Amino acid sequence: MGLAIVWLRRDLRLADNPALAAATRNHDRVLAVYIHAPLEQGAWAPGAASFWWLHHSLEALDQQLQRHAGRLHLCQGDSLDTLCALADSSGAEAVYWNRLYEPAPVQRDAIIKKTLRGRGLHVASFDASLWRSPWQVLTRKDEPYRVFTPFWRNLRAQLGEEIPVPAPSPMRMAQVEGGVVLEELGLLPRRDWAKGFDAHWTPGAQGAFEALELFAGDALGAYQSLRDRPACNGTSRLSPHLHFGEITPRQVLHWLRRHAGTDKVVSMEAAEPFLRELGWRDFAHHVLYHFPHTAVRNMDPRFDRYPWVEDGDALGRWQRGSTGIPIVDAGMRELWATGWMHNRVRMIVASWLTKNMRQHWLHGAHWFWDTLVDADLASNSLGWQWVAGSGVDAAPYFRIFNPVTQSQRFDKDGAYIRRWVPELSEAPKDLVHEPWKQEGYPSSCGYPEPMLDLKTSRGRALDGYQHIRMQEES
Repeated sequence: MGLAIVWLRRDLRLADNPALAAATRNHDRVLAVYIHAPLEQGAWAPGAASFWWLHHSLEALDQQLQRHAGRLHLCQGDSLDTLCALADSSGAEAVYWNRLYEPAPVQRDAIIKKTLRGRGLHVASFDASLWRSPWQVLTRKDEPYRVFTPFWRNLRAQLGEEIPVPAPSPMRMAQVEGGVVLEELGLLPRRDWAKGFDAHWTPGAQGAFEALELFAGDALGAYQSLRDRPACNGTSRLSPHLHFGEITPRQVLHWLRRHAGTDKVVSMEAAEPFLRELGWRDFAHHVLYHFPHTAVRNMDPRFDRYPWVEDGDALGRWQRGSTGIPIVDAGMRELWATGWMHNRVRMIVASWLTKNMRQHWLHGAHWFWDTLVDADLASNSLGWQWVAGSGVDAAPYFRIFNPVTQSQRFDKDGAYIRRWVPELSEAPKDLVHEPWKQEGYPSSCGYPEPMLDLKTSRGRALDGYQHIRMQEES
């Protein structure tokens, strides 16, 4: 039965890991390998915040493996060359991995699979990170979906009583010479701008389940009403754990079902709105897999003619949270301090950038990519194009979020703004959302005046969409 290599990527867990389970079942020994090769992601090499999370997630996984008398074998360099060298030095007869669905890894993995098989190795890949692979949820015409609601109806109907695969036991781990130590990968920032992340996150599989249990007990029952309120702990905060494969959607669903009706989970009916949000993640990967160009280009080609504005100084103000629009600045500052931003606020700041500021959505996508601990190419691309109006299932072009109305509705007392914009911590309730209403107030408390007039900038955005229509008609 010999030795098998399990090539771990964004599946940094032991349980519900089909590649690891198959290798353990079919072979006497298993070598768990992580290869650091960020340039193989093409134009979307992971950003700095993702690297911070990855460092701690690899550390947590290695600690888990040590409890099974094993270690995580770390390497860096070309993935194909590394796997070939490891197979030669270890005498491995098979290589297993779990699939990724982004354009660059799909192409790379196909080449690696063909090459390794040509060298006489058994190679197998598995579905592990989504409820269903992108090709398993199609329309009646066997075409990919472009709208979420029918996609979700189809996907939801497929979710039966699947039980996640348990962690293999016993785990007969192999170890080989060579490799690198975690610090050599250089994942942590040289200048510790991420020092505040530790207070907000616990990377690793154990941290993922702790987050799930905390969310289920505190907010799941009221998720429908709390999820849009950024001052509340009303969301699961599972997105980075899901992205790095520390927990799977199947594990989440099984855990909720197992505890439904207890003090941990009110009911499965109460969980449905949350499950629908997890379905968005599957939908994002579905869209990117079938339309890979949407990572860098508009799904709706009409937006190729939109009169975007290039203004580096204005973009810098948005990135720094210095736009003079409190809810926008609160979100951008939360992002910098924690590596995360509340989903409602993500839509608000994205609308401000793409519509009021008229900057191309790729500027925002790249900034989120570098600063979010949950940066996920599929979700990032889908979200930005949805707000910009250029993607599948997109918000209508004329839907422009009014940031004042949004903050008044979802942060009524201004608690979120006061937390992240300390200049306004003492602002009266009627000014915290729009401090410019009182002449001279923003500057008196050290807060900037608005960079743009809301009404004027909205009108210019609509003019841009009118330009698209005129171009289409001519």
